[in-house]
Amino acid sequence: MRLRCAVLDDYQSVATAVADWSPVADRVDVVTFPEHFASEDELAAALADFDIVVTLRERVPFPATLFARLPLLKLLVASGMRNSVIDFAAAERHGVTVCGTASSSTPPVELTWALLLGLARGIVPESAALRDGGPWQSTLGADLHGRRLGLLGLGKIGSRVARVGLAFGMDVVAWSQNLTRERADEVGASLAASKEELLETSDFVSVHLALSDRTRGLLGAAELARMRPTSYLVNTSRAAIVVQDALLAALREGTIAGAAVDVFDVEPLPADHPMRTAPRLLATPHLGYVSRANYATYYGQAVEDVQAFLAGAPVRRLG
Repeated sequence: MRLRCAVLDDYQSVATAVADWSPVADRVDVVTFPEHFASEDELAAALADFDIVVTLRERVPFPATLFARLPLLKLLVASGMRNSVIDFAAAERHGVTVCGTASSSTPPVELTWALLLGLARGIVPESAALRDGGPWQSTLGADLHGRRLGLLGLGKIGSRVARVGLAFGMDVVAWSQNLTRERADEVGASLAASKEELLETSDFVSVHLALSDRTRGLLGAAELARMRPTSYLVNTSRAAIVVQDALLAALREGTIAGAAVDVFDVEPLPADHPMRTAPRLLATPHLGYVSRANYATYYGQAVEDVQAFLAGAPVRRLG
């Protein structure tokens, strides 16, 4: 009997092009969904006849209620090896195997610097003015050399962001709740005495923390108020680490010079979401992991996960 595999949130319609699905073609029919299902009801209806689901990053929550509504589901493949929106206990109760894939830290590092440089040099407004016949040079760029880059988090991504900052001649400082001086020294960064000191002294602050109970809401109104009016905030990590309303207020009131954001509380972002029209904001639609090489890994290893499951020997199990 042939199985059906659903690939969710294939926004660019590339899931079957960047990887070779032929190894499972004799047993599995693959259907891709370029649209996002906004509600559990829509998702349950769309996936009712599928045995396998491939989900992209943490786009789609899989709570216990959804597993209960998908009696045919046998395998759930999530890109990446960590996923905070899947109820693994519920998956086990319903007999669903959950597997992951590798994920490169290179694309989010590169996007972080694309956003930081875009903010610093006013790339978007200057480009738009040039195309629209606006003023010739309307912004005054912020320098990187000799300025302080404050990193909240110095893990796989944060440490690579730090090394690029050092190459630009920046003074790099870092802080997280468990960060040690020895770890900071390994990367060439200084250890900030506190989160508050980092915020008060940095010209650019970039967030590179995992979302947890300790980091949720880490930057709220009080913390953003400690930043300089000439400083910039970049968040390519998780939206919930920065309190959205506090960030919107800081941008509207001009208490910080600007922000760049690649992650949002709701994704895809609704058309009337206030983050779409906020001043001093450079925003991208969660492009941190979106690169050709990363997608080839995601979907190529998803095929491997399906193959291994069909052979009765699942690989890269999560949970």
